[in-house]
Amino acid sequence: MLTLSLFKTLWGHQGTLGEAIDDAIRAGFQGIEGQAPTQQKDQDSFKQQLNDSGLKYIAEITTAGTYVPDRQASPLEHLDTFKRSLDSSMRLEPLFITTLAGCDAWDEEQSVELFSQIMELAVSANIQVSFETHRSRSFFNPWTTARICRQLPDLNLTFDFSHWCVVCERLMDTEIDIIEELAPRALHIHARVGYDQGPQVPDPRHTRYSHELQRHQAWWKLLWLAMVKRGMTSLTMTPEFGPDGYQAIDVNTDKPVGDLWEMNQWMGHQQMQLFKSVKA
Repeated sequence: MLTLSLFKTLWGHQGTLGEAIDDAIRAGFQGIEGQAPTQQKDQDSFKQQLNDSGLKYIAEITTAGTYVPDRQASPLEHLDTFKRSLDSSMRLEPLFITTLAGCDAWDEEQSVELFSQIMELAVSANIQVSFETHRSRSFFNPWTTARICRQLPDLNLTFDFSHWCVVCERLMDTEIDIIEELAPRALHIHARVGYDQGPQVPDPRHTRYSHELQRHQAWWKLLWLAMVKRGMTSLTMTPEFGPDGYQAIDVNTDKPVGDLWEMNQWMGHQQMQLFKSVKA
């Protein structure tokens, strides 16, 4: 049976893991996505809470830094951080790993070498790894992504189109040929709506951004269809509206515009309705 599971991101979550789990369950989400703790006692607690809740887990690994890499870090340093995080993540028995890897300033050959090594590590650990399309990383635009992927036929992608929209300063309908080429590599989707001047519209529920939402939904549906054609039956999506400069701020009150978790719940439920058209 074809299913879509929704995951709550820990990015931007201000409370405890237990509170995140409760939020996810109340919202009808099926799992949690985030980085594994580095300390074993915290890993044990994390795993126990997940097991008790019945929720699934997607591990996130960033190489040589957080979401933005250390500009001076070598490919070897990126690989070393992946190795360490892989060990921590595997203790939590994730469904798969999604990684932000590489650097936008690198030669493509450096990215190909690093990614092939990361894929080998994942095979050795008996876990799937998926590389996210993300600003500041190797997959910061569609053309570089396509060229690297052509050299690595087994590479999986976590698609976050919002990054490409702001990097390219336009919606990705102009690059639909590349999206169609890369769609068979889709393993996971980060559901955030970007626009030509930013990676995150202030509120996806507002009619002001209905066009951007509709275009992202069309691309997500294209990915779902490619996943089904690939033989996948258990699909995953993480609504990922977040903080750190992504969220709009009212300059008069210095308060965020909208509640991130409310937006992410809305996004998840909207895409679950859209998914029914794929199942039909």
